[in-house]
Amino acid sequence: MLVKRRSTDARRSGLAAFAQNVSAKPVDRRSFLRSSGLAVGGLAALGTVGATTVRRAEAGMTDFSQPVEIKTNICTHCSVGCTVLAEVQNGVWVGQEPAWKSPINRGTHCAKGASVRELVHGDRRLKYPMKKENGAWVRISWDQAIDEIGDKMLDIREKHGADSAYLLGSAKFSNEGAYLFRKFAAFWGTNNVDHQARICHSTTVAGVANTWGYGAMTNSYNDIRNSKTIIFMGSNAAEAHPVSLQHILTGKETNRANVIVIDPRFTRTAAHATDYIRMRPGTDIAVIWGIMWHIFENNWQDQEYIDQRVWGMDQIREAVKAYPPAEVERITGIGEAELRRVAETFATQGPATFIWCMGGTQHTVGTANVRTYCNLLLATGNVGSNGSGANIFRGHCNVQGATDFGLDIGSLPCYYGLSEGGWRHWSRVWEVDYDYLQARFDEVPAKGGRDARDRKANMEMAGIPSTRWFDATTLDAEDVDQRDNIKAMIVFGHGGNTVPRMGDSLKGMNALDLLVVADPHPTTFAALHDRPDNTYLLPISTQFECDGSRTASNRSVQWGEKVVEPIFESDNDYAVIYRLAEKLGFADEMFKNYEMVQGKFSMEPTAESVLREINRGGWSTGYTGQSPERLKAHMANQDKFDLVTLRAPADAGDVAGDFYGLPWPCWGTPEFKHPGTHILYNPNVPVKEGGGGFRPRFGLDRDGETLLAEGSYPVGSEIEDGYPQFTYGILQSLGWDSDLTAEELATIQRIGGNDPEAMANVSWSLDLSGGIQRVAIEHGCVPFGNGKARAVAWNLPDPIPVHREPIYSPRPDLVADYPTRDDGRQFRVPNIGHTMQASAVERNLSESFPIVLTSGRLVEYEGGGEETRSNPWLAELQQDMFVEINPADAEARGISDGGWVWVYGPENESKTRVKALVTERVAEGVAFMPFHFAGWFQGEDQRGNYPEGTDPIVLGESVNTVTSYGYDPVTGMHEGKVTLCQIAAA
Repeated sequence: MLVKRRSTDARRSGLAAFAQNVSAKPVDRRSFLRSSGLAVGGLAALGTVGATTVRRAEAGMTDFSQPVEIKTNICTHCSVGCTVLAEVQNGVWVGQEPAWKSPINRGTHCAKGASVRELVHGDRRLKYPMKKENGAWVRISWDQAIDEIGDKMLDIREKHGADSAYLLGSAKFSNEGAYLFRKFAAFWGTNNVDHQARICHSTTVAGVANTWGYGAMTNSYNDIRNSKTIIFMGSNAAEAHPVSLQHILTGKETNRANVIVIDPRFTRTAAHATDYIRMRPGTDIAVIWGIMWHIFENNWQDQEYIDQRVWGMDQIREAVKAYPPAEVERITGIGEAELRRVAETFATQGPATFIWCMGGTQHTVGTANVRTYCNLLLATGNVGSNGSGANIFRGHCNVQGATDFGLDIGSLPCYYGLSEGGWRHWSRVWEVDYDYLQARFDEVPAKGGRDARDRKANMEMAGIPSTRWFDATTLDAEDVDQRDNIKAMIVFGHGGNTVPRMGDSLKGMNALDLLVVADPHPTTFAALHDRPDNTYLLPISTQFECDGSRTASNRSVQWGEKVVEPIFESDNDYAVIYRLAEKLGFADEMFKNYEMVQGKFSMEPTAESVLREINRGGWSTGYTGQSPERLKAHMANQDKFDLVTLRAPADAGDVAGDFYGLPWPCWGTPEFKHPGTHILYNPNVPVKEGGGGFRPRFGLDRDGETLLAEGSYPVGSEIEDGYPQFTYGILQSLGWDSDLTAEELATIQRIGGNDPEAMANVSWSLDLSGGIQRVAIEHGCVPFGNGKARAVAWNLPDPIPVHREPIYSPRPDLVADYPTRDDGRQFRVPNIGHTMQASAVERNLSESFPIVLTSGRLVEYEGGGEETRSNPWLAELQQDMFVEINPADAEARGISDGGWVWVYGPENESKTRVKALVTERVAEGVAFMPFHFAGWFQGEDQRGNYPEGTDPIVLGESVNTVTSYGYDPVTGMHEGKVTLCQIAAA
């Protein structure tokens, strides 16, 4: 909602008020524009301000005789990866432009990207360390903050164990920052480390990786220019990823491509579609199986592709028989003719691509949803070629990279598992003893009839997801599978309003012994609680104030150059993580292999040296070839890369033959000069040129059938069929071991302990020399092998996805036929979704809460919204939190457009007070709310809880105050996109 900081501001627009704030004496027009950062759009906006709002203006600096440096960095909002050109003068960021040479954004920015300069010098930033004393925020020094936080962490460790400290990281980290934070968790001795991917694409990673190998986008935004059919399902790219639309709409125009949007809401993306299909929220599986029913019924599937590259599709074909058109319409509300049209178009007018986002992932069946999307692609042969694939648009600027580097409760950097083999690998990379790391972990006593765990078992057990941290704080200790409850939260860059059940989150925050929020802006974690003390705010700089790399959604890695030194008393992630490690006693071991330099307040590692360590260890994902030097060369030569193929020509000097950003896997050492992989699983080009097959991760056969590819292999492969992953033993059996250099062989011998049997098992992902990868690729083979994708994932709770009703379903009749999974225990805590669903049906809750509530993004704001709602240029664009309600529902409730309403949730008497937007974008019985707002809680203004001067310009209720219980059993993803609500005029 619009809440003005001063009542006098209401007489002028926010932009006019801001103009007055930067004005005091006359300056010339050019000086004002340069100092204020106003571009043409901003000037046009000023032109709309009435004459009575004109004020005398003063620029902060009028001497422009000093030379202007151009610094290159990446937008810190969504995952498209737009390049920002920063104009720096006298150490001050005075202007910005989008990079015309970037093959990703090509001289364009969205509203958020165009205003990123404000994130650095914005007056709402946290300016110095602070803590709470007797309920009041007070300023402290960095030394005091680190000392007190460190002492409290050590005290909690002694009394309650290492697992009692929860480490919540961020998709706003650079790759190097994310990697250091995960490494910090390992040296502290816990797997309770997570970040935003838990609540956006953890189900994507699980679903996709369990289908064909890697949990990532298969193609690129640019490659969608080659697509002839594009399905968006649960993705509103026009608002969430605006710059991606230039590639999509160009493809639509040049290819006359079909653009199909399947969504409960008529979005801005749907406005660009050639076909819009409205579905009931939470019915994705039935929709996709309904599409595939038509494909199989009409034999539109790509049978040759299936025979060569897919295992288990016959079982899928049998399963979708349970979803004929009449049943699908009963579940989803979509008629037979509509789905038949979609099925025929997608199967016959290719290449076709499927795009999804959080509309598909934030469900109790999120992983299963993703697996159905993958099966549709496999059935039609649309993975592993130009214009096809799973184009998964990720949310934040480095949510891909932060996930890649192990900010995840279930993996180590680069998706190495928590097994002993994974830990020993990173022990070798870090040059620390494996036993040293193991000794850092807790022993867990027997609890609630469950067995005790020794340190090794605890080291290999996944931690608690960010969606359940507050349960692990407030549940009885017997119900939490670790030594004790969570007692401390260390939060780097994560908003607290992005997870459902905010009322329970508030209880969790109040129960903590220690809460530390490290962020450029105070977040909900800093403002939504009643904590009187033991609460700290650390001013972290933005990614424009440090060097480092970030990975866009298409797996391209880009180097961001420090634009300016950290402003105010802020400092960067690297320095603060180092200071905490130093205080906690393991900095010498953790940082010993880095180049350390003097930073603003302390020593810190260079980003380049951290990336080189990543290169030394990231073999499993192919993060080994992207050296700092190669990445910087790409940024300096952006104009050399083709707009569609993203490849530089052979005469492009340092970047010759590379794909832009060296998208992973970029095999071998940097010296091997692999070009990166533009399109995953593509057998149509040699492996050395970025080709590959599906990764056989789940054995060699199943039910008497091979899991290796049959008759499909990358161009130029010397093995013309499927094959397993490469090990030293495989090289020996093929006679290729003689191709290894003496140095490579010595490394393999060292890893294998000079034991022939152990040496034979040293694989392409454990060989620190890169020799096994190099030799395999020189013979035209993929290091990870050449297998079949799995249509059936026998290791998941539902090996073949089945429709399951949401926990809070508007259709009790369907709950009887399609209930959620039984209660169980996942990630150290109970999951009682079945009990909750049964209770809702028993209480006829859908009669009291008859409207289905879903949520999503706005173009103006990002994530939890603390930084974007603190930006005056963006705050001006969207000043109110709102709920979209259908005209019929509004009329029945006496609600008028723009009027105040209460939205009531189904749990704990939750409610939010917001504005009503009466619109047919949503169907009758469905409502929509954006999730970027915070600062109000159940009708009460929380502005006074922020430290003075740091409260965002725009506050509003969080939709997650009224969203409710529900968790995916594979990942702990919450049910954020479908619950029940009631709406009433306020």
